[in-house]
Amino acid sequence: MSDKRPSLLGYLPALDGVRALAVIAVIVYHANKKWLGGGFLGVEVFFVISGFLITSLLIAESERDGRIDLKQFWVRRARRLLPALWMLLLLVAVYCSIFERDTLGNLRGDIIAALMYGFNWFQIWVGTSYFTAFDFVPLRHLWSLAVEEQFYVFWPVIMLALMKLGRRRLPLVGVLFIATSIAIAVFTAVTYRSGAIGTVTDTPEQFIAFLGQPVSRIDFLFLGTFTRAGGLFLGAALAVFWRPWLLQTSPIGTRGQLLDGVFLLGLAGLAVSAAVFRDVVEITNVGLAGYDVLFRGGFFLVGVASVAVIAAAVHPTATMTHALLGNRVMTYIGQRSYGLYLYHWPVFQMYRRFAGKGLTPYEFVLLMLLTLAITELSYRYVELPVRDGRFGAWWRTRREERRFGVLVDSATRRRRAGAFALSAMLPAFALVSVATADVKLNDISQSLAESESAVVNVLGDTSPTTVDQSQPVIIGGGVTQTTTLDGQLIDVLAIGDSVMLGAARELTARGATVDAMKNRSVRQALEIVNYLKSVRRLGSIVVIHLGTNSTTTEEVFDEIMATLVDTPLVLFLTVHVPSEPRQTINNRLINALPTKYSNVKVLDWHTVVGQFPEYLYSDQTHLRPAGARFYADLIMQAVGRL
Repeated sequence: MSDKRPSLLGYLPALDGVRALAVIAVIVYHANKKWLGGGFLGVEVFFVISGFLITSLLIAESERDGRIDLKQFWVRRARRLLPALWMLLLLVAVYCSIFERDTLGNLRGDIIAALMYGFNWFQIWVGTSYFTAFDFVPLRHLWSLAVEEQFYVFWPVIMLALMKLGRRRLPLVGVLFIATSIAIAVFTAVTYRSGAIGTVTDTPEQFIAFLGQPVSRIDFLFLGTFTRAGGLFLGAALAVFWRPWLLQTSPIGTRGQLLDGVFLLGLAGLAVSAAVFRDVVEITNVGLAGYDVLFRGGFFLVGVASVAVIAAAVHPTATMTHALLGNRVMTYIGQRSYGLYLYHWPVFQMYRRFAGKGLTPYEFVLLMLLTLAITELSYRYVELPVRDGRFGAWWRTRREERRFGVLVDSATRRRRAGAFALSAMLPAFALVSVATADVKLNDISQSLAESESAVVNVLGDTSPTTVDQSQPVIIGGGVTQTTTLDGQLIDVLAIGDSVMLGAARELTARGATVDAMKNRSVRQALEIVNYLKSVRRLGSIVVIHLGTNSTTTEEVFDEIMATLVDTPLVLFLTVHVPSEPRQTINNRLINALPTKYSNVKVLDWHTVVGQFPEYLYSDQTHLRPAGARFYADLIMQAVGRL
């Protein structure tokens, strides 16, 4: 009956305030990365809180009862975490079974992984990168819950063994936890690689072998349980050295002003980190790359700052901390932080559909009101009834009625049966739909996959004289493409990224030779034109549509044009990547080219497609089938080959 006795730890209102700060940071980041680029670090704060709170509870139980009841610990965790999680999975399944049926096949794996507490490893294994922007991923955020759930499963067993060493050796245990956190930080720094993040073919250094399969190195480090356990160990170390029930009677317990100062330092560290840190960054002429500081000690520093804030939050006489973090507003948010974290991301995704699309302030306010409503309903009618035993009592009453044949009038029985049937219809439909759905690519991915057969990898074979022209060439990614290395000039050469790739079949049908691939930077065009010029294959027209994925510089365009100075016509297209700074930067450079080079012409795709948004998918960048035809016609008309 130890779980019925009051804990030595008690309720700590300011700790809920720290939770509130963390969840607000994460939500703002998920709404629009421009508002708080390091807001994702709120998850690291949650990890430190969990390490501190769970270790404190286990130490308190051991000191109170002389033992740790593993069964009761896991039951309490399950009551707190599982009801809202199951409700979320059910609601997402119902929504997708009605409005996003093409996603159900992929959703099935996500739901199973979430139920098995392994969502983070599932994400790493299947390669659905946390950093992709063009996917509909309503459950992506569950990776962090998987890390915590795995911690809840194994940590009590570890603490049970360590507590057998005796109280006098607890300081050594705390030192061991700190050393482990430092070791994790060192391992992360050594494993991390700077530079562009592309495919396993383009950037093999950014992949590692995991159970016989290459997986993204940055995903492994960002999502992996071990590499993200540093904060958990720091929180556990704090619990060893900073037990709230002992602070009341210790000399440090009267030093509230000192702890207020520690709080301000820790809060300043978290604020600077949230404002400055990034998960990935865009490198000019390269594309996406990891934020080096984050993976080379950044997580550890955020964990240390979190320790400072938590230490002040649980101190009995730190008045400033209690006023700022322990007030009604912050405790209200903190008590519902779990639900807010669970529900906000699917709500955002169901509205915008693509992970990387930033919300406007107006959209954010409306969606947060909806999130708050769902969270409050879940908290009142799902989480609390299970947590405080009301649901169990209700269930036992219904069971006793059936067991002892308690008479219930027919009208009541009919109402109960009808309510049960109605409430079960949609969930049953959703579960069947998820279980039987085929795995499909999303619209953009499907369009690009279908277009890959129409492109030519100009650099796929640098020895044209030795190529058997009747045979296909297998290039990176296993895509079979026919080469055009036949010694003839390429009349219309089109070089592009995923936007042009979506129109490759239409351009090819109109006589163009297309070399387009996803995630291509502007600089990569230089390698292509240099090679074709060296083998005297450049014809009279070159079309370049690049700049969607990264910013570039005037110098890169000058290098490209130095090679194409003798080409009669070079057509550049402006880019359409709304809300991305690189759109303005790159388009300004492109529009200036005709004033420097007489053989350059610009097709202002950004302005033209802005008048026909129906030609683009909802990411406002990639081409729908009608848009691909329109795009190809515009290009061929601009170069006089329509």
